[in-house]
Amino acid sequence: MTPVVVARSTDDVHIYRTVGIGCRVEIMVTDAGSLLGAIEILHEEIDRIDRAASRFRSDSEISCVQRANGRPVKVSVCLSDAVSAALRVADITDGAVDPTVGNALIALGYDRDFAEVALGVAGSLPPPTPVPGWRSIELDQSAGTLSVPRGTCLDLGATAKALTADRIAGLVFETIGCGVLVSLGGDISVAGPPPPGGFVVGLADVSGAAETSETVAIESGGLATSGIASRYWQLGDHQVHHIVDPTTGLQPEPIWRTVTVAAASCVDANAATTASLVKGAAAIEWLAGFDLPARLVTSDGRIVRVGGWPEGDAESPEPVKSTP
Repeated sequence: MTPVVVARSTDDVHIYRTVGIGCRVEIMVTDAGSLLGAIEILHEEIDRIDRAASRFRSDSEISCVQRANGRPVKVSVCLSDAVSAALRVADITDGAVDPTVGNALIALGYDRDFAEVALGVAGSLPPPTPVPGWRSIELDQSAGTLSVPRGTCLDLGATAKALTADRIAGLVFETIGCGVLVSLGGDISVAGPPPPGGFVVGLADVSGAAETSETVAIESGGLATSGIASRYWQLGDHQVHHIVDPTTGLQPEPIWRTVTVAAASCVDANAATTASLVKGAAAIEWLAGFDLPARLVTSDGRIVRVGGWPEGDAESPEPVKSTP
């Protein structure tokens, strides 16, 4: 895909925007002289995770693993780290976010880049079928090998993009030294010294909306929003989306339209948002148990704030504190 590039500056941050891995990409730095170096790191890491973990590329590492029919395959550190993160997330979310949902998504028509799926696909809803389960994955990081059961398809969409945002932000700060915000499709990671008042982030009540309803400021850690009102498509006569309940292989009950969470990392924030959509009404107590600041929007537009999430204002952004 040819990048669509927009770069601009304000008094406090210097911004570059493009597209990649099927989403909008943005990087902000606090030092103008650091922007070109940050852009180079951004593109290198996006290309690295795409070659490692895209289930839409026949030449990706994850596709090679799935063609191995259960045999261990030597994999890169990049894919090993991505799978390790996915297994950790599956554990801490009680299996609500499970990387073995690939075939469930394919059965719903999500078997190619989303731009093609968004036009609608033929078919009908499959019967409820539990996914194979994350414990069936065998990852040996010391040996650098990965195997999945024959017929199992991995989808790392709930973690790999967030992990990449964390990695890019960390690398920019470590190698260049400036403050940085990275956003990959709304999965946001911040590292280094922020601008005065923090990086300002707009929130929309409908995922992917152009207009924001409130803003918050973030100084460190990660911020993520997941929702069901943006990445959806028609499967025959049924409207479906990309969030899957691993216990059924189908969509969870639509309690929440969007969920936004702040956490110590983008991986943790995105894990919490996705898990909340799957857990439904139980998400509030679950989030409170981790003391995670969160903003949840019900299907009819009511806003629920937990964990000290600020009363946001589009004119005066309040800081949202990530939980260590």
